[in-house]
Amino acid sequence: MSTHPAVVTVGPGLPLEIHQISTPKPVGDQVRVRSEWTASTPLDLHQADGGLLVTPPLVLGDGVAGTVVEVGSEVTRLRVGDKVFGFTWRNQAEKAHQEFVVAPEFLFGKLPDGATMQQAVTLPNNFVTAWHTFIEHFGFELPWPKPEGYVSKEADEAILIWGGSSSVGQYAIQILKWYGYKNVIATASKQHHDKLRGYGAVKCFDYRDVSVIEEIKNYAHGRAPQPGIPYILDCIGSLAGSVRPIAKIAEPGSKVAVLLPVTVKDAAIGIKPEYSLVVEECADWQSGVEARGVRTHFYLDNKSLAENLQSEIMPTLLAEGVIEPNEQVIVEGQTLLERAEKALSMLRNKAVSGARLVWRLSDDNSL
Repeated sequence: MSTHPAVVTVGPGLPLEIHQISTPKPVGDQVRVRSEWTASTPLDLHQADGGLLVTPPLVLGDGVAGTVVEVGSEVTRLRVGDKVFGFTWRNQAEKAHQEFVVAPEFLFGKLPDGATMQQAVTLPNNFVTAWHTFIEHFGFELPWPKPEGYVSKEADEAILIWGGSSSVGQYAIQILKWYGYKNVIATASKQHHDKLRGYGAVKCFDYRDVSVIEEIKNYAHGRAPQPGIPYILDCIGSLAGSVRPIAKIAEPGSKVAVLLPVTVKDAAIGIKPEYSLVVEECADWQSGVEARGVRTHFYLDNKSLAENLQSEIMPTLLAEGVIEPNEQVIVEGQTLLERAEKALSMLRNKAVSGARLVWRLSDDNSL
């Protein structure tokens, strides 16, 4: 069997390595994609530095854009030569930081005309996370296709996006705007407020302000049809930076969704990070607050989302301009390993804000 290079974590805090791994042939509804671009995520850092839920060696990455080079016998939608992008993660063959990815065709969307792979690869994992959270944790309908004139029964209720300039936050706000939600508020650095208001946030708050908690509570009580904020999405998952402040805002009846893991101690040079996967135990939640951790990987349990979210909804909203891709910071480097290590270091050092770290997987500059 032929092999190809992959970026691998071999132990918590250890340097990444390039391993040659087997290149499987696609079977059934699978396609083989030549990986050309990827976008780094905090999960890469949690796995490489913290060994979170990892048995090394493990291929990293879960967002890929590339070209279909081979298809299984049951593939009906994709063809060799199609440019695609997707969120893939379930086994070594599907992990993104390698030359070839083999996964079912429903995990990929076709690259729309006018969109680059660098733009499209900022969507999959975080677009899916936002959509899944609204349906699974908040109970929103988000019907697809969206009926003309659709108005959600929660359209006027307050929704707080903590970390609005994060990748998940940006997609969450844009999705809510498209479905007619009118009372979305967000936290972010002041430099991102104009963008988030353009995406649909009616009010933005600087999370660094010492009075931000009281400002949010006062604003929400003044605008919402009923007191408080019924829905809160924590896109940061930091014990001190988001979870505990949100616990002071959430009131009985609030639904709080927190992206996992909750970071108890950040990674740093010579410091192993610490995490919690139990949101309920991370803060003093008021009685009646429903606080849950978001587990995006389970979105496939919803048959409709499994069949449509990445294959149809995601590329359609990108093609129609409903969703604007995140800004990209291109990570340069002479080799695959150099680019992977540099991206990880930039994540560790929080070197970017409001943008995604995007880098080439192939050392072939013509791709």
